[in-house]
Amino acid sequence: METVSVRFEESFAHDLEKIMKENRYSTKTEFIREAVRDKICELEKRNALLRLELAYGAGAKKRRKITDNDIHKAGKEAVKEIAQELGFHLD
Repeated sequence: METVSVRFEESFAHDLEKIMKENRYSTKTEFIREAVRDKICELEKRNALLRLELAYGAGAKKRRKITDNDIHKAGKEAVKEIAQELGFHLD
């Protein structure tokens, strides 16, 4: 496991400890790891939505009527890509 050092301003570190205690995190490491995981997940979702938007918009730019089936197919493909990136295999 790699060690990463992080420096926080004193007021931010105080706020961090307050939130940790209120939410029953036992260590700063536990809290920060979960925060980073949540951010990664959020960014992956945002990227999937952008891919979906690009797939939807590509048809609109070609002046082709986008069907519900097209949107559903693009969504399934985006979910499949995210699952693969996260190490899951969907049947």
